[in-house]
Amino acid sequence: MGQAYDPSNVFARILRGEIPAQKVYESAYALAFHDITPAAATHVLVIPKEAHVSLVDFVANASPATIQGFFQAVTETARLMGVEESGYRILANHGPNSGQEVPHFHVHIVGGQPLGPLLAPASA
Repeated sequence: MGQAYDPSNVFARILRGEIPAQKVYESAYALAFHDITPAAATHVLVIPKEAHVSLVDFVANASPATIQGFFQAVTETARLMGVEESGYRILANHGPNSGQEVPHFHVHIVGGQPLGPLLAPASA
């Protein structure tokens, strides 16, 4: 996904404080907030504070400290949401076939209930 980063995307605007978000956790590297259309009892998004379009972009261009800080924010957010023991799923969409809606790398943390299979079986 070689697209350029769009600084007017909704997550960039949340990071700049132009759009409110129900914050769960914030560090120097990441911001976690509740998804406005939750797909599970617990559904939180974690976004890096740096401008990266996708996981590929993030891993290729972020510093090791930023990558580590981001994933520490993911695990701390899961702990704060109370799903560390019962289990949770992390999901990052990449590109059009995945359904990525916002071109800013982000991770969904979903849990708080049995989640079932990750995907429906592929049709023949």
